[in-house]
Amino acid sequence: MTQATVDTGVITKAVELACHAPSLHNSQPWRWSAGSTAVDLFLDPHRLVTAADSSGREAVISCGALLDHFQVAMAAAGWNAAVDQFPNPNDLDHLASIDFAPMDYVTQPRRDRAEAILLRRTDRRPFRAPNEWASLESVLGSSFENDGIELAVLADEARPRLAEASRLTEALRRYDDSYHHELAWWTAPSRESEGIPESALASGSAARAVAVNRRFPADWHSERSSASRPDQARIVVLSTPGDTRADALDCGRALSAVLLECTLAGLATCPVTHLTEIAASRAIVGDLTGSPAVPQVLIRVGVAPSGEVPPPTPRRPLRDVLEFHR
Repeated sequence: MTQATVDTGVITKAVELACHAPSLHNSQPWRWSAGSTAVDLFLDPHRLVTAADSSGREAVISCGALLDHFQVAMAAAGWNAAVDQFPNPNDLDHLASIDFAPMDYVTQPRRDRAEAILLRRTDRRPFRAPNEWASLESVLGSSFENDGIELAVLADEARPRLAEASRLTEALRRYDDSYHHELAWWTAPSRESEGIPESALASGSAARAVAVNRRFPADWHSERSSASRPDQARIVVLSTPGDTRADALDCGRALSAVLLECTLAGLATCPVTHLTEIAASRAIVGDLTGSPAVPQVLIRVGVAPSGEVPPPTPRRPLRDVLEFHR
Protein backbone atom coordinates (compact mmCIF):
# COMPACT_ATOMS: atom_id res chain seq x y z
CA MET A 1 0.00 0.00 0.00
CA THR A 2 1.39 3.42 -0.99
CA GLN A 3 1.79 5.70 2.00
CA ALA A 4 -0.46 8.75 2.03
CA THR A 5 -0.47 11.82 4.22
CA VAL A 6 -3.38 11.93 6.68
CA ASP A 7 -4.48 15.01 8.56
CA THR A 8 -3.39 14.79 12.19
CA GLY A 9 -6.91 15.66 13.28
CA VAL A 10 -8.24 12.53 11.59
CA ILE A 11 -5.62 10.38 13.28
CA THR A 12 -6.30 12.00 16.64
CA LYS A 13 -10.03 11.34 16.41
CA ALA A 14 -9.45 7.75 15.32
CA VAL A 15 -7.04 7.09 18.19
CA GLU A 16 -9.44 8.67 20.67
CA LEU A 17 -12.26 6.43 19.43
CA ALA A 18 -10.05 3.35 19.38
CA CYS A 19 -9.06 3.90 23.00
CA HIS A 20 -12.59 2.89 24.02
CA ALA A 21 -11.47 -0.71 23.42
CA PRO A 22 -11.86 -3.03 26.42
CA SER A 23 -8.84 -3.96 28.52
CA LEU A 24 -8.20 -6.03 31.63
CA HIS A 25 -9.51 -3.99 34.61
CA ASN A 26 -9.67 -1.02 32.20
CA SER A 27 -5.89 -0.75 32.51
CA GLN A 28 -5.47 0.66 28.95
CA PRO A 29 -1.94 -0.76 28.48
CA TRP A 30 -1.06 1.04 25.25
CA ARG A 31 0.64 4.03 23.74
CA TRP A 32 0.66 5.50 20.23
CA SER A 33 3.38 7.29 18.27
CA ALA A 34 2.04 9.03 15.17
CA GLY A 35 3.22 10.96 12.14
CA SER A 36 1.31 12.18 9.11
CA THR A 37 1.90 9.02 7.08
CA ALA A 38 2.14 6.26 9.68
CA VAL A 39 1.12 5.37 13.22
CA ASP A 40 2.90 2.97 15.57
CA LEU A 41 1.25 1.06 18.39
CA PHE A 42 3.22 -0.04 21.47
CA LEU A 43 2.38 -2.09 24.52
CA ASP A 44 3.02 -0.03 27.66
CA PRO A 45 4.79 -2.45 30.02
CA HIS A 46 4.30 -0.07 32.95
CA ARG A 47 0.54 -0.66 32.85
CA LEU A 48 0.46 -4.45 33.10
CA VAL A 49 -1.89 -6.05 35.60
CA THR A 50 0.88 -8.31 36.80
CA ALA A 51 -0.85 -10.55 39.37
CA ALA A 52 -3.64 -11.55 37.00
CA ASP A 53 -1.65 -11.31 33.77
CA SER A 54 1.97 -12.05 34.58
CA SER A 55 2.94 -12.80 30.97
CA GLY A 56 1.23 -9.71 29.54
CA ARG A 57 -0.92 -11.92 27.29
CA GLU A 58 -4.18 -10.18 28.15
CA ALA A 59 -2.55 -6.77 27.73
CA VAL A 60 -1.61 -7.74 24.18
CA ILE A 61 -5.16 -9.00 23.55
CA SER A 62 -6.40 -5.59 24.73
CA CYS A 63 -4.02 -3.88 22.30
CA GLY A 64 -5.30 -6.13 19.52
CA ALA A 65 -8.85 -4.95 20.20
CA LEU A 66 -7.56 -1.37 20.20
CA LEU A 67 -5.84 -1.96 16.85
CA ASP A 68 -9.01 -3.26 15.21
CA HIS A 69 -11.02 -0.38 16.70
CA PHE A 70 -8.50 2.00 15.13
CA GLN A 71 -8.88 0.40 11.72
CA VAL A 72 -12.65 0.65 12.03
CA ALA A 73 -12.42 4.32 13.00
CA MET A 74 -10.07 5.12 10.11
CA ALA A 75 -12.33 3.30 7.63
CA ALA A 76 -15.29 5.39 8.78
CA ALA A 77 -13.14 8.46 8.08
CA GLY A 78 -12.35 7.23 4.57
CA TRP A 79 -8.94 5.58 5.04
CA ASN A 80 -7.74 2.01 4.63
CA ALA A 81 -5.26 1.21 7.39
CA ALA A 82 -2.65 -1.43 6.49
CA VAL A 83 -1.16 -3.13 9.54
CA ASP A 84 2.36 -4.54 9.81
CA GLN A 85 2.46 -6.57 13.03
CA PHE A 86 5.66 -6.70 15.12
CA PRO A 87 7.73 -4.64 12.66
CA ASN A 88 10.77 -4.61 14.96
CA PRO A 89 11.90 -8.12 16.00
CA ASN A 90 14.15 -6.57 18.64
CA ASP A 91 11.22 -4.84 20.36
CA LEU A 92 8.19 -7.08 20.89
CA ASP A 93 6.41 -4.20 22.65
CA HIS A 94 6.25 -2.53 19.21
CA LEU A 95 3.04 -4.30 18.26
CA ALA A 96 2.17 -2.69 14.93
CA SER A 97 3.02 -0.08 12.37
CA ILE A 98 0.11 1.27 10.33
CA ASP A 99 0.06 3.28 7.13
CA PHE A 100 -2.85 4.52 5.05
CA ALA A 101 -4.44 4.81 1.64
CA PRO A 102 -7.59 6.78 0.79
CA MET A 103 -10.81 4.87 0.14
CA ASP A 104 -12.94 5.61 -2.93
CA TYR A 105 -16.07 5.91 -0.79
CA VAL A 106 -17.33 5.15 2.69
CA THR A 107 -20.45 3.02 3.10
CA GLN A 108 -22.98 3.53 5.88
CA PRO A 109 -22.22 0.12 7.44
CA ARG A 110 -18.64 1.26 8.02
CA ARG A 111 -19.89 4.38 9.79
CA ASP A 112 -22.32 2.27 11.82
CA ARG A 113 -19.50 -0.02 12.90
CA ALA A 114 -17.46 2.94 14.15
CA GLU A 115 -20.47 4.31 16.01
CA ALA A 116 -20.86 0.94 17.72
CA ILE A 117 -17.53 1.52 19.48
CA LEU A 118 -19.11 4.17 21.72
CA LEU A 119 -22.26 2.10 22.26
CA ARG A 120 -20.43 -1.01 23.47
CA ARG A 121 -20.18 -1.66 27.20
CA THR A 122 -18.76 -4.44 29.31
CA ASP A 123 -22.02 -5.40 31.02
CA ARG A 124 -21.51 -7.76 33.96
CA ARG A 125 -25.23 -8.23 34.70
CA PRO A 126 -27.13 -11.44 33.82
CA PHE A 127 -28.54 -11.49 30.28
CA ARG A 128 -31.60 -12.94 28.63
CA ALA A 129 -31.02 -15.34 25.77
CA PRO A 130 -30.35 -13.60 22.44
CA ASN A 131 -32.94 -13.89 19.69
CA GLU A 132 -32.13 -15.36 16.26
CA TRP A 133 -28.84 -16.64 17.55
CA ALA A 134 -28.17 -19.03 14.65
CA SER A 135 -28.05 -16.13 12.19
CA LEU A 136 -25.79 -14.04 14.41
CA GLU A 137 -23.45 -16.95 15.09
CA SER A 138 -22.81 -17.23 11.37
CA VAL A 139 -22.10 -13.50 11.17
CA LEU A 140 -19.71 -13.65 14.12
CA GLY A 141 -17.78 -16.48 12.54
CA SER A 142 -17.13 -14.37 9.46
CA SER A 143 -16.60 -11.03 11.22
CA PHE A 144 -12.79 -11.33 11.26
CA GLU A 145 -10.40 -12.29 8.49
CA ASN A 146 -7.85 -14.39 10.39
CA ASP A 147 -8.53 -18.07 9.63
CA GLY A 148 -6.28 -19.13 12.49
CA ILE A 149 -8.71 -17.83 15.11
CA GLU A 150 -11.33 -20.37 16.17
CA LEU A 151 -14.73 -19.23 17.40
CA ALA A 152 -16.70 -21.78 19.40
CA VAL A 153 -20.13 -21.35 20.98
CA LEU A 154 -20.50 -23.47 24.09
CA ALA A 155 -23.67 -25.48 24.62
CA ASP A 156 -25.90 -24.73 27.59
CA GLU A 157 -24.79 -28.06 29.05
CA ALA A 158 -21.33 -26.56 29.48
CA ARG A 159 -22.48 -24.03 32.08
CA PRO A 160 -21.94 -26.24 35.16
CA ARG A 161 -18.35 -26.98 34.15
CA LEU A 162 -17.70 -23.30 33.38
CA ALA A 163 -19.05 -22.42 36.82
CA GLU A 164 -16.79 -25.11 38.24
CA ALA A 165 -13.81 -23.58 36.42
CA SER A 166 -14.68 -20.15 37.82
CA ARG A 167 -14.93 -21.51 41.36
CA LEU A 168 -11.64 -23.33 40.87
CA THR A 169 -9.96 -20.10 39.79
CA GLU A 170 -11.28 -18.29 42.85
CA ALA A 171 -10.20 -21.14 45.15
CA LEU A 172 -6.67 -21.25 43.75
CA ARG A 173 -6.38 -17.50 44.30
CA ARG A 174 -8.00 -17.37 47.73
CA TYR A 175 -4.69 -16.64 49.48
CA ASP A 176 -3.03 -14.76 46.62
CA ASP A 177 -2.60 -11.44 48.38
CA SER A 178 -1.06 -9.75 45.36
CA TYR A 179 -4.03 -10.64 43.18
CA HIS A 180 -6.59 -9.36 45.69
CA HIS A 181 -4.61 -6.19 46.38
CA GLU A 182 -4.40 -5.51 42.67
CA LEU A 183 -8.12 -6.15 42.20
CA ALA A 184 -8.94 -3.75 45.01
CA TRP A 185 -6.60 -1.11 43.53
CA TRP A 186 -8.25 -1.21 40.09
CA THR A 187 -11.73 -0.93 41.61
CA ALA A 188 -10.92 1.80 44.12
CA PRO A 189 -13.04 5.00 43.95
CA SER A 190 -9.87 7.09 43.60
CA ARG A 191 -9.31 5.83 40.04
CA GLU A 192 -10.45 8.71 37.81
CA SER A 193 -9.38 7.82 34.26
CA GLU A 194 -8.73 4.10 34.58
CA GLY A 195 -9.99 1.06 36.45
CA ILE A 196 -13.51 -0.20 37.02
CA PRO A 197 -16.00 2.20 38.63
CA GLU A 198 -18.77 0.94 40.92
CA SER A 199 -21.34 1.66 38.20
CA ALA A 200 -19.70 -0.98 35.97
CA LEU A 201 -19.97 -3.74 38.58
CA ALA A 202 -23.07 -5.87 39.08
CA SER A 203 -24.99 -5.62 42.35
CA GLY A 204 -25.10 -8.49 44.85
CA SER A 205 -27.85 -10.70 43.43
CA ALA A 206 -26.96 -9.83 39.84
CA ALA A 207 -23.31 -10.72 40.48
CA ARG A 208 -24.28 -14.04 42.03
CA ALA A 209 -26.55 -14.85 39.08
CA VAL A 210 -23.58 -14.96 36.68
CA ALA A 211 -21.50 -17.88 37.87
CA VAL A 212 -18.80 -17.48 35.21
CA ASN A 213 -17.90 -13.85 35.93
CA ARG A 214 -14.84 -12.73 37.86
CA ARG A 215 -15.55 -12.02 41.53
CA PHE A 216 -14.78 -8.45 42.56
CA PRO A 217 -14.31 -7.08 46.11
CA ALA A 218 -17.49 -7.73 48.07
CA ASP A 219 -17.89 -4.21 49.44
CA TRP A 220 -18.60 -2.97 45.90
CA HIS A 221 -21.62 -5.25 45.54
CA SER A 222 -24.25 -2.94 46.97
CA GLU A 223 -27.69 -4.37 46.35
CA ARG A 224 -29.45 -2.42 43.60
CA SER A 225 -32.24 -4.91 42.87
CA SER A 226 -34.25 -7.37 44.91
CA ALA A 227 -33.71 -10.37 42.62
CA SER A 228 -32.03 -11.38 39.38
CA ARG A 229 -32.97 -14.05 36.91
CA PRO A 230 -30.39 -16.71 35.98
CA ASP A 231 -27.96 -15.74 33.28
CA GLN A 232 -29.02 -17.02 29.85
CA ALA A 233 -26.16 -15.54 27.83
CA ARG A 234 -24.59 -17.50 25.01
CA ILE A 235 -20.91 -18.02 25.67
CA VAL A 236 -18.42 -17.62 22.84
CA VAL A 237 -14.79 -18.75 23.11
CA LEU A 238 -11.99 -17.37 20.93
CA SER A 239 -8.99 -19.69 20.60
CA THR A 240 -5.67 -19.46 18.76
CA PRO A 241 -3.24 -21.99 17.27
CA GLY A 242 -0.56 -21.14 19.83
CA ASP A 243 0.07 -18.90 22.81
CA THR A 244 2.54 -16.35 21.42
CA ARG A 245 2.27 -12.57 21.41
CA ALA A 246 1.22 -12.73 17.78
CA ASP A 247 -1.59 -15.13 18.72
CA ALA A 248 -2.73 -12.77 21.47
CA LEU A 249 -2.70 -9.74 19.16
CA ASP A 250 -4.68 -11.65 16.51
CA CYS A 251 -7.16 -12.75 19.15
CA GLY A 252 -7.66 -9.18 20.31
CA ARG A 253 -8.43 -8.03 16.77
CA ALA A 254 -11.01 -10.81 16.46
CA LEU A 255 -12.43 -9.92 19.88
CA SER A 256 -13.05 -6.37 18.69
CA ALA A 257 -14.86 -7.62 15.58
CA VAL A 258 -17.12 -9.92 17.61
CA LEU A 259 -17.96 -7.25 20.19
CA LEU A 260 -18.84 -4.67 17.54
CA GLU A 261 -21.00 -7.11 15.56
CA CYS A 262 -22.91 -8.00 18.73
CA THR A 263 -23.36 -4.32 19.54
CA LEU A 264 -24.68 -3.66 16.02
CA ALA A 265 -27.17 -6.48 16.60
CA GLY A 266 -28.43 -4.71 19.74
CA LEU A 267 -26.93 -7.24 22.13
CA ALA A 268 -24.96 -6.78 25.32
CA THR A 269 -21.53 -8.34 25.81
CA CYS A 270 -19.05 -9.10 28.55
CA PRO A 271 -15.54 -10.44 27.90
CA VAL A 272 -14.49 -13.04 30.47
CA THR A 273 -10.76 -13.63 30.91
CA HIS A 274 -10.12 -14.97 34.42
CA LEU A 275 -10.99 -18.48 33.22
CA THR A 276 -7.92 -18.48 30.97
CA GLU A 277 -5.51 -16.95 33.50
CA ILE A 278 -4.84 -20.19 35.41
CA ALA A 279 -3.79 -23.41 33.70
CA ALA A 280 -6.35 -25.64 35.44
CA SER A 281 -9.38 -23.57 34.50
CA ARG A 282 -8.00 -22.87 31.03
CA ALA A 283 -7.77 -26.63 30.47
CA ILE A 284 -11.45 -27.00 31.37
CA VAL A 285 -12.40 -24.33 28.80
CA GLY A 286 -10.23 -26.04 26.18
CA ASP A 287 -11.89 -29.37 26.89
CA LEU A 288 -15.33 -27.79 26.47
CA THR A 289 -14.43 -26.39 23.04
CA GLY A 290 -13.28 -29.81 21.89
CA SER A 291 -10.37 -28.25 20.02
CA PRO A 292 -6.59 -28.47 20.44
CA ALA A 293 -6.43 -24.70 19.95
CA VAL A 294 -5.55 -22.52 22.95
CA PRO A 295 -8.54 -20.71 24.53
CA GLN A 296 -7.78 -17.03 25.02
CA VAL A 297 -10.98 -15.19 25.94
CA LEU A 298 -14.66 -15.94 26.53
CA ILE A 299 -17.49 -13.54 25.67
CA ARG A 300 -20.95 -13.56 27.19
CA VAL A 301 -23.57 -12.39 24.67
CA GLY A 302 -27.24 -11.72 25.33
CA VAL A 303 -30.07 -9.28 25.86
CA ALA A 304 -29.35 -6.80 28.62
CA PRO A 305 -31.87 -6.43 31.45
CA SER A 306 -34.30 -3.59 31.02
CA GLY A 307 -33.46 -0.36 32.74
CA GLU A 308 -30.44 1.87 32.78
CA VAL A 309 -27.55 1.07 30.45
CA PRO A 310 -24.21 1.00 32.30
CA PRO A 311 -22.36 4.29 31.80
CA PRO A 312 -19.09 4.24 29.86
CA THR A 313 -16.00 3.53 31.89
CA PRO A 314 -13.40 6.33 32.09
CA ARG A 315 -10.49 6.65 29.70
CA ARG A 316 -7.04 8.16 30.10
CA PRO A 317 -6.47 11.62 28.60
CA LEU A 318 -5.37 11.42 25.00
CA ARG A 319 -2.17 13.33 25.80
CA ASP A 320 -1.10 10.40 27.99
CA VAL A 321 -1.38 7.79 25.24
CA LEU A 322 -0.67 9.64 21.96
CA GLU A 323 2.39 11.57 20.80
CA PHE A 324 3.08 13.04 17.38
CA HIS A 325 6.52 13.15 15.81
CA ARG A 326 7.86 14.69 12.64
